[in-house]
Amino acid sequence: MQKITSQSEDFSRWYIDVIQRADLMDYAPVRGCIVFKPDGYELWEACQRELDRRFKETGHRNAYFPLFIPESFFQKEKEHVEGFNPELPWVTEAGGEKLEERLAIRPTSETIIGHMFAEWIQSYRDLPLKINQWANVVRWEKRTLPFLRTSEFLWQEGHTAHTTSAEAEEETLMILDLYTDFVENILAIPVYRGQKTPSEKFAGAVNTYSIEAMMKDGKALQAGTSHYMGQNFARAFDMKYLDKDNTLKYVYTTSWGVSTRMLGAIIMVHGDDKGLALPPKVAPTQVIIVPIGPQKELERVVTYANKLRDRLAQTGVRVKIDAREDISPGWKFNEYELRGVPVRLEIGPRDLQNEQVVLVRRDTGEKLFVPESELLNRVPGLLQDIQSNMYSKAKDFRDSNSHVARHLTEMAEIIRDRRGFVLAGWCGEDSCEKSVKQETGATSRNIPFDPPEVLPACIVCGKPAKHTVWFAKSY
Repeated sequence: MQKITSQSEDFSRWYIDVIQRADLMDYAPVRGCIVFKPDGYELWEACQRELDRRFKETGHRNAYFPLFIPESFFQKEKEHVEGFNPELPWVTEAGGEKLEERLAIRPTSETIIGHMFAEWIQSYRDLPLKINQWANVVRWEKRTLPFLRTSEFLWQEGHTAHTTSAEAEEETLMILDLYTDFVENILAIPVYRGQKTPSEKFAGAVNTYSIEAMMKDGKALQAGTSHYMGQNFARAFDMKYLDKDNTLKYVYTTSWGVSTRMLGAIIMVHGDDKGLALPPKVAPTQVIIVPIGPQKELERVVTYANKLRDRLAQTGVRVKIDAREDISPGWKFNEYELRGVPVRLEIGPRDLQNEQVVLVRRDTGEKLFVPESELLNRVPGLLQDIQSNMYSKAKDFRDSNSHVARHLTEMAEIIRDRRGFVLAGWCGEDSCEKSVKQETGATSRNIPFDPPEVLPACIVCGKPAKHTVWFAKSY
């Protein structure tokens, strides 16, 4: 079995080694594109299920819009087209004939959805309109990394329309809270919540809010964004409604999304030199049963193991059994550690005799000898304990690698010699934000809602700070 590069030796190489060895993806013949193999896609499906339930519980309905978007749609919102134009692939010919109008392959759907919302919204009775779409999008990235940044990726994008600015802002922040709950409680990844600076906000948005996660190499990953659009797209696409006072008014809109880069976050936050470590709530397989024993007794052990699998499955545990006889138990142990299965259940002839099983935790490696009679009660609690422990470990790492800097030289030293996020004061001027990037390579991540410390002076110019900001190098 090929050795995985250690994180301390080369984190980027470790990441590629793990996703390939764990059989999550393969490279496609098109530059910057990947193929999701079943193990990788099952992980995405688990994320989908959790998010989709939350969207529907908050009144959103799923729909689907075209992949191709007329060029004229992008011209209607100037800031939007300028923000996406460098990444847009265009269809110029079809059926052997040149098209009268170029078609963009969807980078995001504000324009096409804005066009359709204008058709659907007639009066205040049609509002609020809350739509979500599960789709693929294309952005022709210059530098790619599987799951984190690819030319084509999978995501969900929500789009809503409202009668008032206050209602739209409330929706925007509610979704940010929904994302926070999902990422922290399901993916076991702590995040910093806050508002993007003007230079980092979504093209065409009034305000952009984000959740920012720290990977094990100290870099930031934007784990989700929610955008308050105001009336920018409403005016561009003539989205009006007849209000109760019998006057036509423009709606206020939002958009928000998370993508398959969440899979990269799971890998980079929880993985170690053995491979993946999957949080139980999102792991496609939560328990893997490995029968052990000499050939003459293996059939009896496997029969019993199958009964345990069925009983665990009936309690809602996602469980599988690996009874392959041509593969050694040791190889299987390493394989499922690599794949990040939260719990390994070992059972052999002696365990049958003692009416017990051995449970091994992926997060700590701890072995537990559990009476068979207690198994059904112990496993759910064990999975919850693993989930909680993984979050605590990730939070401890994040907190210990979150720093405060009051001078630009101090920030540059932290970014160069250490790792993680740096909290700093900012006066609000674009020039100072650019100076931070030029001098340190770090970009603003967000203006946190609840900073651990409020800094009074700008880290660059020393003037009074309007905001306290998280900075970091990022993916």
